[in-house]
Amino acid sequence: MNDALYELLVARRPKPYDLPVRILVILLIVAVIFFGMPFLGFLAVFIAVLIALAAYYLIFPRLSVEFEYTLLNHDMQIDAIYNRAKRKSRMNFDIQNAEIIAPKKSPRLNSYHAEKVHDFSSGSGSAKVYAIMIPIDKKNACIYIEPDEKMLDHMQQWMGSKMFRD
Repeated sequence: MNDALYELLVARRPKPYDLPVRILVILLIVAVIFFGMPFLGFLAVFIAVLIALAAYYLIFPRLSVEFEYTLLNHDMQIDAIYNRAKRKSRMNFDIQNAEIIAPKKSPRLNSYHAEKVHDFSSGSGSAKVYAIMIPIDKKNACIYIEPDEKMLDHMQQWMGSKMFRD
């Protein structure tokens, strides 16, 4: 078979709240130890360790995210990779079902209204982000991705006149 496979990895830019969240978690741990020691003794240290473990495994990995786009013929799979270690499948769809694929700021998208927006781009202002308008679960959805030229060429083969590069 002549399957066309293409993968692309896009790192999400740190959001403005990432650093304050890290600082607040560390301050919470220090406060539990400092203010809890007179009342709870070493139980305060145990509680602080539990908070630190929860932050390390639940909060901090969510602050470092990369998106992997896998395009196999006309099927696109988007995975989120947290902290460069844990992979979670975020979305799987057939791009041939899309109504339109165009740059995010294109006037061609003005007539389409999405009920749900999924942003899988880097969040960088200078990035060339594309919007995919597609029905998912009987609702109109808009998916933002950041493909490179080679991925756009692969998508153009399957989309034809529904894909715009402006």
